[in-house]
Amino acid sequence: MIEGKITRISGPIVMASGLDNCGLYDVVDVGESGLIGEIIRQNQGCATIQVYEEDTGLRIGEKVKCSLRPLSVLLGPGLVGTIYDGIQRPLRELSEKSGPFLLPGIRTSPIDEDRIWHFKAILKEGDSIYPGEVLGTVQETPSILHKIMVPPNIKGKILEKMTTSGDFTIKDVIAVTDLGEEIRLAHYWPCRVARPFTTKLTMSEPLVTGQRIIDVFFPLSKGGTAAIPGGFGTGKTMTQHAIAKWCDADLIVYIGCGERGNEMTDVLTEFPKLIDPRTGRSLMERTILIANTSNMPVAAREVSLYSGVTLAEYYRDMGMDVAIMADSTSRWAEALRELSGRMEEMPAEEGFPAYLPTRLAEFYERAGRVSGLSGETGSISIIGAVSPPGGDFSEPVTQHTKRFIRCFWALDRELANSRHYPAIGWIDSYSEYADEVRAWWEHLDGDWYKIREDALNLLKKEQKLQQIVRLIGSDTLPDSEKLILVVAEMIKNGFLQQNAFDKIDVFSVPKKELEILRLMMKFYDLGRSLVKSGVPLVKIAECPVRNEIVKIKTTIPNENLQVLQVIEAKLETDFENLGKIYKKGGES
Repeated sequence: MIEGKITRISGPIVMASGLDNCGLYDVVDVGESGLIGEIIRQNQGCATIQVYEEDTGLRIGEKVKCSLRPLSVLLGPGLVGTIYDGIQRPLRELSEKSGPFLLPGIRTSPIDEDRIWHFKAILKEGDSIYPGEVLGTVQETPSILHKIMVPPNIKGKILEKMTTSGDFTIKDVIAVTDLGEEIRLAHYWPCRVARPFTTKLTMSEPLVTGQRIIDVFFPLSKGGTAAIPGGFGTGKTMTQHAIAKWCDADLIVYIGCGERGNEMTDVLTEFPKLIDPRTGRSLMERTILIANTSNMPVAAREVSLYSGVTLAEYYRDMGMDVAIMADSTSRWAEALRELSGRMEEMPAEEGFPAYLPTRLAEFYERAGRVSGLSGETGSISIIGAVSPPGGDFSEPVTQHTKRFIRCFWALDRELANSRHYPAIGWIDSYSEYADEVRAWWEHLDGDWYKIREDALNLLKKEQKLQQIVRLIGSDTLPDSEKLILVVAEMIKNGFLQQNAFDKIDVFSVPKKELEILRLMMKFYDLGRSLVKSGVPLVKIAECPVRNEIVKIKTTIPNENLQVLQVIEAKLETDFENLGKIYKKGGES
């Protein structure tokens, strides 16, 4: 322990002397209350510290104590289902001690040290080991089997001592190596250092979200990165909520970084009530929440993303597919800007620090599908919300984020105002993972890529036609182009729009998603042939089967998809009858 003294205070930034022998990013206790801080700059004779708690009342001359270790998170059984703040303090436990507002310097163990876990040993004394090897398992929740692994920084190669299966707390030693290093159920890991892995693998399987516009049009691979930019009220948080509730990841890490308190309250109250469709149990049994709301100290926002991604990497190493919801990276960037300004650094675009792109890259690069040290294959998918002021996608955070992500779900203000949710615009959005997940989709249906491309091209044509319609009206268009408007409207209402309050429409399985779009494109192909043969468009648009196709999303459950064959047969019959009634040149 090294002691120093405060020499200057500027909001959450504190200068201290006497800490020359401390390392960069070492943790410190600041002042008489022992506020948690971190050394972020070292000058000769002066250390710059960012304080992660409210430091009102802090005085020059108070002591600063350095623990000579970097800011770390505790990894072990007991993480899942817990609500933390940005520096891994469990908020439920702290609220019992201090009430709804945290007292300065208050802290407790991130994981309950007295809780007993039943450990099932896999290895025995005398076995050789390597970093990342699985020593045994703990049933953390009914949904999560927690693998106790050799920490990556353990250097011993043989187990001199290994406990048999039994009941232990996270403080109990379960193994000792030939170098005398002790292994427990939990260990610390520095949150700014990525956990090591063996190989980074290619991505081939989509993260199925149940949201049709995402899964079919703009898919995200397991291990991929995506951004959801949009102005205030366009539905960024609700889109992330929907993905977190319904995606097929094994574990969800939800990071509320600088979000409004009422939005985090919705997460905290809704998630425990939601039922995981795969297990039939509470969604919280596979969720970790990090709540760092906008009224919490700004410095804690900066580290909350690193805390969240480190927790995700730990479960990835067990062979799990983890999805991170970061809401929002813009608030995180604003925290960087404020801290940079208080350190009197040279600003770049719009006052953001010059290292903003580097920090964004460091965060998103920790996503990926990897083969871990244990030999297990796991993935981390990162979905970051971006809140550009005024919905301006040309601002620095959005532009730099686009450089490091491969999936862009742009929220459209007009769609949100018209109550079309999710308000993901199909013109500005894109996904570079379509080719990577193509084999997975075509194993389900060989026509996926063609149907997707045809539908997207039709929507682009519809946008150009709408510009003509606004100028001179739709009456001047030929029936072949009016048909494009009709089918595009079907796709918008019956495929792209999704009702989160409808029990059937809230989630669609991939087969249903594709079948709905395939029927709509078949309607277009058959309709185009009829128009060429002289059938009036009004007769095609009046076919009852058109409304049946649009209503599939709310009328046919995921487990009853055989009904779609009946609708398809009706579509073919109705259009065939229309073709018989009308011949080229008029009615027969």
